[in-house]
Formats: sequence, structure tokens, C-alpha cells
Amino acid sequence: MMNKNEIAAVLVEIAEILEIKGENPFKVRAYYNAARTLEGLTEDLSALIQSKQLTELPGIGKNLADHIIELHQTGKLKEYDKIIKSVPEGIFEILKIPGVGPKKVRVLWEKLGITSILHLEQACHQGRVAHLEGFGEKTQSKILEGIAQIEKHSGQFLYAVADDLAQTILKKLEKHPKVERASIAGSLRRCKEVVKDIDIVAATEDPKKVMDLFVKLPEVEKVIAHGETKSTILLKLGIQADLRCVSDKEFPYALHHFTGSKEHNVALRSLAQDKKMKMNEYCLFDLKGKTEKLIPCKDENEIFAKLGMEYIPPEIRENMGEIEAAQKHKLPKLIESKDVRGLLHCHSTWSDGTASIERMAEGVKALGFEYIGVADHSAVAKYANGLTPERVKEQFKEIDALNKKLKGLHIFKGIEADILPDGEVDMGEKVLNSFDYVVVSVHSKFNLTSAEMTKRVIKAIKNKYVHILGHMTGRLLLRREGFALDIKAVIDACADYGVAIEINANPLRLDIDWRHIPYAKEKKAMLIINPDAHSVSGLEDYEYGVSIARKGWLTADDILNTRSALEIMKWLKRK
Repeated sequence: MMNKNEIAAVLVEIAEILEIKGENPFKVRAYYNAARTLEGLTEDLSALIQSKQLTELPGIGKNLADHIIELHQTGKLKEYDKIIKSVPEGIFEILKIPGVGPKKVRVLWEKLGITSILHLEQACHQGRVAHLEGFGEKTQSKILEGIAQIEKHSGQFLYAVADDLAQTILKKLEKHPKVERASIAGSLRRCKEVVKDIDIVAATEDPKKVMDLFVKLPEVEKVIAHGETKSTILLKLGIQADLRCVSDKEFPYALHHFTGSKEHNVALRSLAQDKKMKMNEYCLFDLKGKTEKLIPCKDENEIFAKLGMEYIPPEIRENMGEIEAAQKHKLPKLIESKDVRGLLHCHSTWSDGTASIERMAEGVKALGFEYIGVADHSAVAKYANGLTPERVKEQFKEIDALNKKLKGLHIFKGIEADILPDGEVDMGEKVLNSFDYVVVSVHSKFNLTSAEMTKRVIKAIKNKYVHILGHMTGRLLLRREGFALDIKAVIDACADYGVAIEINANPLRLDIDWRHIPYAKEKKAMLIINPDAHSVSGLEDYEYGVSIARKGWLTADDILNTRSALEIMKWLKRK
């Protein structure tokens, strides 16, 4: 059985294939639109199918409804199997290259017979791609950069993708009667933004039965190793997963060890030695006597306590000062999801979102929040249906009506205004002044030098109408490096001019990078966690932002949107 996001991905793939083959553009658009509808769906898909209401959704006719039902109930689609065989397999790898969409793939295939990334790379080096109509030297160069990016990140996966799979597997293991307790470990437990594999530790007295379940999971593509203490599988998505089985007594030590990081573990073992103890992945020993004496610990809390320190949350186990702070019992109380009280960077159908303002507001309310800020794109972002000054007035009328209608929730009027190449903020002073708040972001001209880009961004920060700096470096994880920027200079400017720095919680961004957050905190810059949500389901991405904030050692007091709606109003009106 497939969920709505998995079905949407299949529909997008069909649309891409049809577009590559030059099929009817209306048919192509129908598949794309149906995928967008599913991604933004808030209702239960199974219930809609059962009540035969699928065709009542926008963009979904009988044929597409039948496809969705077939995928949801069987996990397969005959139409997809038929279509996918009509194009070479390597075509899908080419589509992963940033900036190379179905139309370009079609030209490359038809004109040069290119059906793989290797063939494309060779053609670029030979200069043949630049001569194609609609390409040129600049596009050829960008394609080579994109290929290098893919090769650099080969075998890596977004945290959100890996975590979703890991949680599915963990739940199945926890239900096994022979599993006493289990946990995700590794870089995934430390909430690294990109991971290479999934690590799981389970406590059991019957490892054989648990391993038998693990290697036979429906998510398995291939069994790499099958043992009683460790098994490794390759999941259908291409990510490797390891399961280690230990006794319940060994579980706390194993969980700590396999969570890492390596640098954290080495430093902690060194500390243990200084205290006349020995620490490894299966136990903690007291070496003060003539013989080694096991120090029993029922969980990780007790391990840290025996070492004379407070518990260190997994997210900050990177050997970046956490051990020293824990010894002094001076670790900050890290922010938690429950501390967040509203979201201020969300999009609606007024620009490139998939849900109305009312549906987005209802989604925020369902998550228990007090407020939502609608920050649709500004006029220059024509590709995203950016708002013109006239449409801004219309949107305000809708928000005013909704604020009267909805109880227990306030909708703030915001805009995500483009930082133009010269550092000016799109829309002009009069329009910007009409909003409750302004988020500014760079969406174009990424190839400026560090000095030019820094000057551009800081000029926007100095604009008296600006409240929040959105996704600071413009990076897209595993797809596009962030643009050149003097991060410290930008943080300094935000601190000086009272502009909050966004932790963009979209799993593709997670920008500002957590490694720069301690400097922002040192400079007393305010930070804000925003999902940059373009759908109702995207609102939940704020959780990823919380994880990044925790990795950056942030507390609830460091985050702007842990404040109430009234406090947010006061903060915004300072400007």
C-alpha cells in the first residue's frame, strides 16, 4: 500500500516521462497537477477512496483517480510499468541534475542520443551540448557543475528521507515480542542534515528471530549481511540499514557508542580513563580495584552520571564543547517542539503554495499553534506567481475576513520579498510598509562573488522594513551548494539591525547551517524556525528546524516564534 506522497512521486515520474516523449502538454500537466493535489491533501486518502470522493478533488478525473486507487491498494500501476519501459533507464539519473528538466532531457536524447550521465558528461567535455538550441556554453558549464555535485553526494540521503524510513522499520521491530527496547542510532539520531545510512540498536535475548524479521522486511531490496549480532540490508530507496542486537544490559552502552559521533566517543573514553574507568560499546568498568568491576547502567542518563556529568542530548554529541559543559553541569536546556507557538514563513495559493490561506491556517491550528504568517512571494518572482501590489490588497481583505472568522488563531500579513541583485528589496517602501512583517531572501543571481553577495544581502538587512532573513545561503542539500557569502558579516548585520535569522526547516534547505548557529547566539542575534511550507503537510517540517536549532545549542529563549502572538506583534512593531 502506498501513501499519498509515494503516489504523488509516481505521478510526477509519469509526467516527466510523458514530457520527455513529447506527449500532449495537457496530459502532462494533468499528472503534475494531480501530484500537487495529493501532496497538499489534508484528508485521509483511504477514506476518500472508500467514499468515492477522489474525483471531487481539484485536477483529478476518473482516469487519474483509478491510477491513485491502484497505487494505493497494490503499490503498483500497470500504466506506469508500461510507460517506464518506453525510455532508457539512465534518463532518470539525468533528471536528477539541477536545472536539467524533461524538456532538456528530450533534446539531449533526440539530438545527441544521450541516455546516461556518463554520456552527458562526455558530450559536455566535447563541447557538443553547447551547440544545441536552447543550451549554450553557460548551460553546458552548469550541467557539468551539477554532475560534479551529484558525484560528490553519491550515497547520501536527506535526513527527512532517512528518518521516515528508519521510523517505519523501528516501529516494526518494536512490535516484535522478542524485542525489549530499540532505538535509532548513528548520525540520524544526531539529526545530521545529510546521512549515509541508518543505524538501529535493539535489545533482545533472541537475536536470531529479530534478525530474521529485519532481513525480510518489505522495504528490503537486498540482504548484504545476515548475522545474529549484526545484519545489513539495502533498502529499495538505495540507503543501507544496519541492525545490531545486544542484551538488555548492554543496550545503553551500545546505543551511546553507535550514536557517536566518533570524536565524541573518543573524547568520552579519554575522560573515562582519567577517572580510572574503561568504556566500550558493551560496558563501563571501574578500574580502581585490583580487578575490573562492571558498572551497571540502565540507560544513557546513568552512563553520563557515572562519569560525573549531566546527560548530553544526542544532537550535540559532536565533540564541540558538550563534554566540558556537561562536566560543569552547564549545558543549556535545548528547545523542544512544544516550545514553538507559531510559524511565520508559509505560502498559499496566492503564490506557489498548494493550499488556500484558510486551509494553511487550519493546518497550523491542528498542530496546536497560536498564529501563522502568510509570506507569499513578491512581484519579481513571476515563476512563483508573485504578488503584485493590487493582489496584495486583495489578499489582505481575505486575511482580515479570516481573522474575524477563525477563533484562537491569528494570521499575520507577511511577504517573502526578493533581495534584488543590487540589494534593494522588491515591492518598494509603500507596499512593504503595509505588511505586518517582511521576510527577505535571495532567489536569483547566485553566482556573485562573496564580497558582492555579502554587500547585497547586508544592504537588504539594513532596510528598515525587513524583519527576517530567509534561508541565508540559498543552498539545496544534495542539489545545490549555497552561494558565496561572508556568513559572520551577515550574522553581525542581523544582530546590529534587529533582523531575525531564519532556520529554514524545509528538509532540502536546513539553512542557516547549524555549525554557524553558535556564532549567531554569541552575537545575540535572534533566530526563528520556519517551515517555508508550500502545503498543509509541509507545516510539519518545522520539526526538522527544531532539530537543527538543538544541534546549534539553542534554547526556547533564543527562538523568536516561541513567543505568543501578542509578543510577536510587539516585536514586529519595533520597526
